[in-house]
Amino acid sequence: MSASGGTKAIVAALVANLAIAVAKFVAFLFSGSSSMLAESVHSLADSGNQGLLLLGGRRARREATPQHPFGYGRERYIYAFLVSIVLFSAGGMFAIYEGYEKIKHPHAIENWYWPVGVLVFAIIAETISFRTAIKESNAVRGTLSWKEFVRHAKAPELPVVLLEDLGALVGLVLALLGVSLALATGDGLWDGIGTLCIGVLLILIALVLAVETKSLLLGEAASADDLRRIEEALVDGDRVTRVIHMRTLHLGPEEVLVAAKIAVPNDDTAQKIAASINAAEERVRAAVPIARVIYLEPDVYSASAAAAGTNPGKSPGGPAPSH
Repeated sequence: MSASGGTKAIVAALVANLAIAVAKFVAFLFSGSSSMLAESVHSLADSGNQGLLLLGGRRARREATPQHPFGYGRERYIYAFLVSIVLFSAGGMFAIYEGYEKIKHPHAIENWYWPVGVLVFAIIAETISFRTAIKESNAVRGTLSWKEFVRHAKAPELPVVLLEDLGALVGLVLALLGVSLALATGDGLWDGIGTLCIGVLLILIALVLAVETKSLLLGEAASADDLRRIEEALVDGDRVTRVIHMRTLHLGPEEVLVAAKIAVPNDDTAQKIAASINAAEERVRAAVPIARVIYLEPDVYSASAAAAGTNPGKSPGGPAPSH
């Protein structure tokens, strides 16, 4: 995911949510609808979430320091995880509480045209924001399905905005349905039920975001395509004959660490080995530009040792020796 693409989707969502939050809160003041109050808090939480994503992107661009030699790229994952917490607490739990209170103490909706008009406006604004997120995501997701894109994207911003916008649209439909049923029946209980459904929806989305961003925080390897390109770039068939084993780690959405043990001819001099390593690093960076930190360890591959199991480190892709 390009940084600019992610930023464009985040800004579009931020502008939409701020406008919607103000409109929903005004509608709540005039109508007393709990769905409107829950939705206004939801939009305000979403606005804060987009602010967190922008802040995370800015902090991740800081230069590496002696204390943090690999830089701050993973701060984007931390702020994306904070988004899931805010969505769960400020959005989901508040909506469930408000819905529960409205079900216990229902009251009729006043000035019905306020919540209905605001909900229609909000649906239009969220649709525009959602369309922007879809357009930006389509530019980077390639052949991945939407489920695969959300699960495997290394840059968290677009999946977060996509899920937030989708949740917002579904929540608006639930709010509109709850308000409509309350107006049609004269029973404010339906407004409370709609609010409760919004809360459950937001908590489910927050849990999905938490699971996916947790995986990124723990550290994920490069994608399967990048792994294949890195391995192909390392081996030239002459000075580097094979990759004995390799590990990769995303230091951030657009920075990968590569550590590999490579096989070199057993009669190479130190000078030739150093030249082979430098050439291999250049090939990897040309094939996968985000592979910015590369550590290569030369070794002499022994097929007999690998087959006998006496040295697992000689086996391509095999487990590292236990300590």
